Amino acid sequence: MSKKVHEFNEIIRKLRKDLFGKGPERIHTVFVENLAVSTLYGNITPTEKFIAGTTEGAKMVHEARTAMIQDLYAQATPDGMEELMDAKLLHLFSDIKIEEDMAVSVFVFEKTIEE
Repeated sequence: MSKKVHEFNEIIRKLRKDLFGKGPERIHTVFVENLAVSTLYGNITPTEKFIAGTTEGAKMVHEARTAMIQDLYAQATPDGMEELMDAKLLHLFSDIKIEEDMAVSVFVFEKTIEE
């Protein structure tokens, strides 16, 4: 893993730990043209696992996590992300599969970010 990918993953991990009280256990990121595609594993907190024990609870955790991430990035880009990538972040698309405890985020930057 390159230093740039490692630093990018750490920005994501810190942000999610600060937001949810637990960061992902593992992150895999690839840079493709102007996209950073991150797959995050081990995201769910013990409380969320308990709540997600029912269909309605899983839906609630999914909606809350998705909305919180979208809202946070809409307010401000995480500290250091645009500087590291040397590009402005235009959009974030994010989703989580509660049952698999796996999330995917696609970051769209204004220009090519490939190494």
